Amino acid sequence: MLTHRRTLTASALAVAALITTACSPGSDTPGSGGAGKPAARGTALAAVDTLTVKGRAPKTGYEREKFGRAWADVDGNGCGTRDDILKRDLTGVRFTDGRCKVASGTLTDDPYTGTTVGYVRGRSKVDIDHVVALSDAWQKGAQKWDPGTRRRFANDPLNLLAVDSSTNRRKSDGDAATWLPPNKGYRCAYVARQIAVKKKYQVWVTAGERDAMKRVLATCPQQRLP
Repeated sequence: MLTHRRTLTASALAVAALITTACSPGSDTPGSGGAGKPAARGTALAAVDTLTVKGRAPKTGYEREKFGRAWADVDGNGCGTRDDILKRDLTGVRFTDGRCKVASGTLTDDPYTGTTVGYVRGRSKVDIDHVVALSDAWQKGAQKWDPGTRRRFANDPLNLLAVDSSTNRRKSDGDAATWLPPNKGYRCAYVARQIAVKKKYQVWVTAGERDAMKRVLATCPQQRLP
């Protein structure tokens, strides 16, 4: 009889443990990676929760010049940053002076629209976009940076993409809560790049921005940071 009771007690405890596990909060929460697992290490979804969340500061005092001279040669290779990014992102590049000033090329599969855009110096339909806009960064921490940090931020290849100019101008200084690329196939990579830049420079995000990032990344939980 004693053995029978012990068997019943053990069975009851096992059933209780299963019920508790099944009902535990967070066992399958959105963004957790499924089946109670946290987002995988190294993914954009995991990184977004490392960003500081705060309200947007006033834009007071923002000027493009606060981030240094536009397209400075920060890497010392003799070429301005704009031309460095054009060389990186365009195909069929031709130069005006041998190796620096890009005269023409083609933006194949523009990340923001998925279309092909031609580049001709002086009448370009290609912009170099700050993925995290300078104004957005200014309102989320950059006001307190020293001039050298702002200059590095404005010229960091991680934060720069050659893109269709008209689409870029519609983006303006929007963050992920207010603007995403029309090319839906690029949204995961776009948000991951924004997260990587903000993490690198400790730029904060608003609550709405964080939530928008998570909504995008919920469709691609294994998206890695660039």
